[in-house]
Amino acid sequence: MGDLLGNAVRFGPVSDVLAAGEGIETVLSLREVMPDLPLAAGLSSVHLAAMAFPPTLRRLYVLRDDDPAGDHAVATLMARTQEAGIECLVLSPRLADFNDDLRYLGRGAMRAILHPQLAPQDVARFLQPVTH
Repeated sequence: MGDLLGNAVRFGPVSDVLAAGEGIETVLSLREVMPDLPLAAGLSSVHLAAMAFPPTLRRLYVLRDDDPAGDHAVATLMARTQEAGIECLVLSPRLADFNDDLRYLGRGAMRAILHPQLAPQDVARFLQPVTH
C-alpha cells in the first residue's frame, strides 16, 4: 500500500468531529445511520493507528473491530489522542464489526447500538432519526 502511513480514505470534510475505522465496509456501514458524520478508513489496523489528525479535530470516534488488531489500533489511538488533547471515544459493534451489525441486525439495531456510545451533543447532530 505504499506511502499511506498517516493517511486515510476520507468521506466528508472534517471539522471538529471524525469517526475512523479500519476498513471501507465498516466506515460506510456507519454512514448508513450517520450520513453527516465525517469518516475516515485507514485500510488496515496499522494505518488506522498511525492516521494523522486534522488540525481542527476535537473529538475522534474509533470504530473498533472485535479482534486483537482492532484492540491494538484502539489502544494506540487512545494514547495518541490524549497526547494531542483530542477526546477519543470508542464505538464498539455488537458483532465482529459494524458491517456485520448493519447486515445481520439492520439499521434500527445499529442506531440503538451507537446511541449510548456517542457524546450527547453528537446524537442530535449526527445520528439519523428513525424513519418509518
